[in-house]
This record gives sequence, structure tokens and C-alpha cells, in this order.
Amino acid sequence: MCLAIPGKIVKIIGNEATVDYGGQQRKAGIIQAGYHTGDYVIVQNKIIVKKIPLDEAKESIKLFKK
Repeated sequence: MCLAIPGKIVKIIGNEATVDYGGQQRKAGIIQAGYHTGDYVIVQNKIIVKKIPLDEAKESIKLFKK
């Protein structure tokens, strides 16, 4: 089983985003249009697969930190 934690896109250059996970940043590929700086996303295998609504992302992060 895999646990996916939402991260926030902090920078986009071409088809690559920098995603912040509360201080740790990682690169992820963008294969679909529609992602913007500030979006919360789920990344699998270094590819962004889904945008998460802000309230849902904050709740998931809060539960993960517990």
C-alpha cells in the first residue's frame, strides 16, 4: 500500500514542477496541462497525477503530521 501526501507546486519550468512537502522539495513531471504554481498535487513515480482542493490537501497534511 502506498500513502500519497499532497505537495504544493512552488515553481514550474517547462514540463517540470518543483513540489514542496513542508520544507523538502522534489521535482515532478507535468504530463497534463492545467497545473499552476500554488496548486496542491499528488505525485506518483515523479509525475503529477492529480490536483487536490486546498481544504482537502490541508486536512491530509494535518492528519499525516499526527
